[in-house]
Amino acid sequence: MSREESRTPPRLRAAQQKGPAGREGASVEEALLSQELEELVAEILEGVETLPQPERVEGYRKRARVVITGMGALTPLGLTVEETWEGLVAGRSGIGYLSRIDTADLPTKIGGEVKGFDPSLYMDFKEARRMELFSQFAVAATGMALEDGGLVIDETNAPQVGVLIGTAIGGLGATQEACLRYFVEKKRVSPFYLVSMIPNIAAFHVARLYGLEGYNSTVTTACAAGTQAVGEAAEVIRRGAAQVMIAGGTESADSLLGMAGFVSMRVLSTRNDDPQGASRPFDKDRDGLVGSEGCGILVLENLEHALRRGARIYAEVLGYSTTSDAYHMAQPDPEAKGATRAMRWAIADAGLRPEDIDYINAHGTSTVLGDIMETLAIKKALGEHAYKVPISSTKSMIGHLMGGAGAVEAIATALTIYQGVIHPTINYHTPDPQCDLDYVPNVARQVEVRIALSNSFGLGGQDACLVLGRYQV
Repeated sequence: MSREESRTPPRLRAAQQKGPAGREGASVEEALLSQELEELVAEILEGVETLPQPERVEGYRKRARVVITGMGALTPLGLTVEETWEGLVAGRSGIGYLSRIDTADLPTKIGGEVKGFDPSLYMDFKEARRMELFSQFAVAATGMALEDGGLVIDETNAPQVGVLIGTAIGGLGATQEACLRYFVEKKRVSPFYLVSMIPNIAAFHVARLYGLEGYNSTVTTACAAGTQAVGEAAEVIRRGAAQVMIAGGTESADSLLGMAGFVSMRVLSTRNDDPQGASRPFDKDRDGLVGSEGCGILVLENLEHALRRGARIYAEVLGYSTTSDAYHMAQPDPEAKGATRAMRWAIADAGLRPEDIDYINAHGTSTVLGDIMETLAIKKALGEHAYKVPISSTKSMIGHLMGGAGAVEAIATALTIYQGVIHPTINYHTPDPQCDLDYVPNVARQVEVRIALSNSFGLGGQDACLVLGRYQV
């Protein structure tokens, strides 16, 4: 049996072979007329409504509109959105030598750390002790986002406010510590170990500490998790399951185990003599990504809800898509099929055309294969328009926040739209013939941006794309 035949449902395959009159080898056209196939189709379609096509150019605005009204962030560039954005526009790198991991036996000694973070500013000491750093980040950034959005949570609205947070590895540092205690030191594992490391615990802490009683979930799609969390949260609002969603991604880089794993995969930059120049997306001399940590949280709201309370609107979530490469667990698809589909479908979901895109916040990891793949995907998704669109990589300055990356990049994209400034891709000095688009090299650019894409492509071939736009009445 061929691979194609093996994917055909048994009843359909049998009907194709048998034909309408029971003859062996009858044609597919004849089989489609068979009574058995007619019964099968009727069974499948029973009670199922006809679904609309993805293209929504004419009618997409009939669905609920979702806007961004608050943002909070902790990154290697600062402890607030304002500090982070200022650093991005200035083209400043937040990468340095790692201080919390012993890198003596590792070839990579650099990364992006959140510096000067004090959890006691956002939670009491007892609460902080029971949380891993990725959860502390999420709680802190949520507090900033709620304050920024002027959103007060009380018993009247708590059930209509949900939480959806992405993370790639959750509390891997806690697992490392527990293994050392139990297997090496022969000591008892902390009773808080499991409930501090599971990926969904960050969303729990956010919901509990801020009294958010609505929808609650977690996305763990590796490097696409932050973008997918924002996109899925928008869908939650659109289907009426919440009026407000606290959405984003978080990650902490406090595990030697995780660092060693990335070293073994040979995906990390070893430019230890120049930490701030190590992350250089799309540059010919790039030698790998720079691991980092941080968190981005956005307040998403149903537009009508936001207008009723007079909220400031940074941008609107116009479209979203997620796809799979179905190719390799770690390597990008050289034909960029999944990434291309993600962009095309997100644009269609927004009811737009490729030529409507004014800017792309790239995944831009600084890996040799990844940057080539993304460049190809942009060309396939946008056609000739790809050469007219400015593209920049936030990771050139803050490194790769893994599960937190997409959310921080969504914040950067929203601010690009809101302020009319595109932050640069720094460390871009030597053009790569295979990466031949406009990557806004080294200096910020003042440009009116109406519509923007934000890309994230994760390990496991999981791709996600957001379309954000300027809010218009």
